[in-house]
Amino acid sequence: MSVITGLGVIAPNGLGVKEFWAATLSGRSGIAELDRFDTSGYPARLAGLVRELDSAEYLPGRLLPQTDVSTRLALVAAQWALEDAEVDPAELADYDMGVVTANASGGFEFTHREFNKLWAHGPEHVSVYESFAWFYAVNTGQISIRHGMRGPSSALVAEQAGGLDALGHAARTIRGGVPLVVGGGVDSAFDPWGWLSHLAGGRVSVDLDPATAYRPFDARAAGYIPGEGGAMCIVESAESARARGVRGYGEIAGYAATFDPHPDTGAPPGLRRAAGLALADAGIEPGDVDVVFADAAGVPELDGAEALALRELFGVRGVPVTAPKALTGRLLSGGAVLDVVAALMSIQENVIPPTFGTATVPGDYGIDLVTGEPRPVPVRTALVLARGRWGFNAATVIQAL
Repeated sequence: MSVITGLGVIAPNGLGVKEFWAATLSGRSGIAELDRFDTSGYPARLAGLVRELDSAEYLPGRLLPQTDVSTRLALVAAQWALEDAEVDPAELADYDMGVVTANASGGFEFTHREFNKLWAHGPEHVSVYESFAWFYAVNTGQISIRHGMRGPSSALVAEQAGGLDALGHAARTIRGGVPLVVGGGVDSAFDPWGWLSHLAGGRVSVDLDPATAYRPFDARAAGYIPGEGGAMCIVESAESARARGVRGYGEIAGYAATFDPHPDTGAPPGLRRAAGLALADAGIEPGDVDVVFADAAGVPELDGAEALALRELFGVRGVPVTAPKALTGRLLSGGAVLDVVAALMSIQENVIPPTFGTATVPGDYGIDLVTGEPRPVPVRTALVLARGRWGFNAATVIQAL
């Protein structure tokens, strides 16, 4: 059994589990105008931004010039997760601790700053830390170095699905005999180059009203809002958790990943199959699921495809569905891990958070989308779904202990 015993949350609408969960239930949004550079000439100007975190308060000064903003977020989130789990890495064997992180954009801002130095002043002005600060695996490396974690570790790149892949791989690492793994995902790409990269995909909402710009599964849905941040989790074996005297938030009971077939084949997307495989991995049936935390792309075509997958698996309005990411935007590898945190809190408090902003769900979607107010219901099993660009699908089953 893989138990989640610690959570470190850095979300646009709240730092730490308590603030994030309160915002998720009350509808406090972290979506606002992107103000890190002049966006007046861009068609879209809203983002889910982490505004209140000063990394220098939590990290050694020597790390700041070495790291991109996304790595700083990962380091702080990992530290908070360890503290939440009451883990002191110095008290554990170094090879009994691993790190698995997901990252979709690498050290975007750091790299572009160094590129500008290269072009404007020459190679002798480029930071030596550019040799690794840009890399997708740097978050795993920096967390493992800082906390002396030498056990099996890895880094995964699967855009929005990556966070679930990281937690799934962390659970598999636990099954392989490693007692404790730091797992999760964060991303940030909000310098001018990063913003253009977001917009180039053609799915970002150009609505300038934060209350309506991102409304997944709505009849008027017209795109999503990009965001930054994410979460780190402490994943432990049940034996390790018991030995330390901690109970934990819940269990990673099942996980699966699939890849969409090429569009020319005419075969269906792989999301439904990923969900079914995750349920099978957990040894449960669709009727055992109390809530689905949806990928919720906010794009009509993609929302319709996800709704179809849910109807096929659960039947028409067969399970409550929610998308709290409407308050944060889509955080690339960090988004689905925040959904896992919300699922764990739903299990703890027996309440399903609503999808704020969504008002009118098309009838042919056939889903029971929770909107308006939190829905108090018993929650023991949650299914979390995620899709990444270029065909990535992932599904994770979270259960009460």
